Amino acid sequence: MSSIQLEENSIFNQLSTFGHQKVVFCSDADTGLRAIIAIHDTTLGPAVGGTRMWSYATEAEALYDVLRLSQAMTYKAAITGLNLGGGKAVIIGDSRTDKTEALMRRFGRFIENLNGSFITAEEVGTGVKDMEYIRMETKYVTGVSESIGGSGDPSPVTAKGVFMGIKASVKELFGTDSLAGRTVAVQGTGHVGEHLVSLLRQENAKVYVSDINEERLRRVAKMYGAEVVNNNNLFDLDFDVYAPCALGATVNAETISKMKCGVIAGSANNQLADEKEDGQRLLDKGILFAPDYLINAGGLINCYSELAGYNKKRTMQLAENIYDATRNVLKKSKTEKIPTNIAANKIAEKRIADIKKIKASF
Repeated sequence: MSSIQLEENSIFNQLSTFGHQKVVFCSDADTGLRAIIAIHDTTLGPAVGGTRMWSYATEAEALYDVLRLSQAMTYKAAITGLNLGGGKAVIIGDSRTDKTEALMRRFGRFIENLNGSFITAEEVGTGVKDMEYIRMETKYVTGVSESIGGSGDPSPVTAKGVFMGIKASVKELFGTDSLAGRTVAVQGTGHVGEHLVSLLRQENAKVYVSDINEERLRRVAKMYGAEVVNNNNLFDLDFDVYAPCALGATVNAETISKMKCGVIAGSANNQLADEKEDGQRLLDKGILFAPDYLINAGGLINCYSELAGYNKKRTMQLAENIYDATRNVLKKSKTEKIPTNIAANKIAEKRIADIKKIKASF
């Protein structure tokens, strides 16, 4: 069997594993664009998901990332009660050096050709300006600036949802959702992380912060009165809540063995390195895990609100609903003695199955 056949088999095996409806490979030599758009499920509505730009080591790594992230978007929309499906896009390249107006606009043409089945937004490595370039070629984009009818940066809404997830988890563990005097370690002080630090400090929580970007870390710590902690020493500390707000897979066999926290609740995607094993490890250790795709759904809520006609107050109210949704997941986990990520999946899958039955009756 040739290497090409092996690669094709690998791709189709991955598609089968994740259950995707469509995957589009986008290539344009003139602009240097290499991207993948993955549409996972559109039962509830058009697939919505951010476009991530990242220097992937291999194209296979990029494919795996977009398949996993788009599946999570399906579950995120379902569990938060939104009438949206799940999708995601990745652009292979360094966002600091490879990104151009022409590249983003060419990518927008690929989105336009999908006729509304995929709607994108900003993600790691892309921002509001990039969405505006895409908007020049297609209307199927959210997160553009308020000056042209959008909602702008969704990170305040995402941070609000994570904040509500933290409060719901603290309520489950301590009997009260007050964060006054609680200790929270926020790993990653980017847009969402900084907004989360602000919300936590407003409620008088003691906040530790860590980040690989030293300049940003020092600025955020000084601005909000947080304490700087080295990334390597983070799990040596004893704190109530660990809030991962950078990249994923920071919750794994090695880190779980060191953790002294009671709650894990943050904005990062795919926090569990191994969904099955690490979810069970946390359950066995008695650490409450607020599923990432649930409590970081504020960005998706922001997109949903923008598509419906943006209203800031209404959007924040929708983000506050993450509190009750998190409580429901924690209750199901406790009742059925299953990891919280499995409990969340079951709730999301039931909603999708129920809507499929409704649509099948017509």
